[in-house]
Amino acid sequence: MKYAIAPTAVERKLREDDFIVSKADLQGHITYGNRSFIEFSGYSEKELIGVQHNMIRHPDMPRAVFQHLWDSIQAGQECFAYVKNLAKDGSYYWALANVTPSYDHKRRVIGYFSVRRKPQDEGVRYFGDLYRTMLAAEQRAGPQAAIAASTRILDALLAERGATYDQFVLSF
Repeated sequence: MKYAIAPTAVERKLREDDFIVSKADLQGHITYGNRSFIEFSGYSEKELIGVQHNMIRHPDMPRAVFQHLWDSIQAGQECFAYVKNLAKDGSYYWALANVTPSYDHKRRVIGYFSVRRKPQDEGVRYFGDLYRTMLAAEQRAGPQAAIAASTRILDALLAERGATYDQFVLSF
């Protein structure tokens, strides 16, 4: 079930001791969400389980960031990212996300595990500006070339900094 949510300017801030935890299957369907996930998303557990995790994706997030995240975790690597999520009531919250593959006893990837915590204010300001620039490039490029357009911006920044995306994210 996908809701048509109109984003508002209302920001909710994670507390220092908040850890938003969720699990998803290989297709990105939510299989678990802790109490913090339910609280900040504004959805009930029943509304969350079985739906695509991208239901909380804020439209201010560039598609290239999620492409990078999926590429990383599908390659068996963890990924760190600053993310702006959309709640059911239209409010939003920023989080520093760590997403990792989940494995079965034979080391086969069976899903994904995400822990999100309160981000650094400096990182939110920086990534908010960066994501606006990337999103504008995606919109100018159009749907077919959107991800490539904003990926070029991100890749140029990372090359300039001499860092991987995860290293850069964790530098804040």
